[in-house]
Amino acid sequence: MLLLAKPRKARTMTASPLIERPEGGSPAANADVSYTIASLINDRVHYAAMLASFRAGGFMDADCEYLFIDNSLENRACAYRGLDAMLSAARGEAVILCHQDVRLLSDDRQTLDARLAGLSARDSDWALAGNAGAMAPGHLALRITDPHGADQNTAPLPARVMSLDENFIVVRRAARIGFSRNLSGFHFYGADICLNAAMAGYSTYVIDFHLAHLSAGNKSEAFFDAQEAFRKKWNAALSPRWMQTTCALVRLSGDRVGQMAGRVATRPLAALHRRLVSSVGARRDT
Repeated sequence: MLLLAKPRKARTMTASPLIERPEGGSPAANADVSYTIASLINDRVHYAAMLASFRAGGFMDADCEYLFIDNSLENRACAYRGLDAMLSAARGEAVILCHQDVRLLSDDRQTLDARLAGLSARDSDWALAGNAGAMAPGHLALRITDPHGADQNTAPLPARVMSLDENFIVVRRAARIGFSRNLSGFHFYGADICLNAAMAGYSTYVIDFHLAHLSAGNKSEAFFDAQEAFRKKWNAALSPRWMQTTCALVRLSGDRVGQMAGRVATRPLAALHRRLVSSVGARRDT
């Protein structure tokens, strides 16, 4: 049985009272922390097995901290809010957001250290890494064992991707990437944080880190509701628009035709804007 520590007082103003730590120790307050392993849980037996798996794989308490939010008795936090809270409270250089039903196999702490070091040498602007994701429509990158298949490996890896599966996501804490405030629930948060990273200029990869995920996923009605909310949010966020600053007028459009039209229209519209601003300023001076 998993023994849970009593909730601790927040270390910083960003720590959430919902966040708990498993019994068994944690890095000293002044210690450097390499990894934070953060999970939302609703099954303490699954979480205890996950915890034992990571500790046996070298993620020891001396420089690794474990955080969780317990949804087993009531829904205390959705994935977007709960994982954001743990990202804010995390001390680790890398934050592993993982499901309670993942288990390490032969790849361990040393393997992940090597994979992330290699990724940093390859691309200093990476922010997210995982074991499953999508490169393009119809093209997946996988290094996982799950109910869909054992030892799935779509080499060569690492592969740059547009989205990550939520079972295992490594967040580079220095990138300060989080989840959208205007989404909620337990689906599509992996794609959401990848888009937020891309908007900030960071990259995302699937790496060669093999572990087991015991669940095949569940496309319930809540999944499709979340898909629609995700679509609406990002359709609005990525829609073409004019961006007016105090100094310039810029047309933002993802397609070439829109970009060309914007460049053609920018100069006359900017001149009109200057005349309007000048006129307003003159009226204010009178």
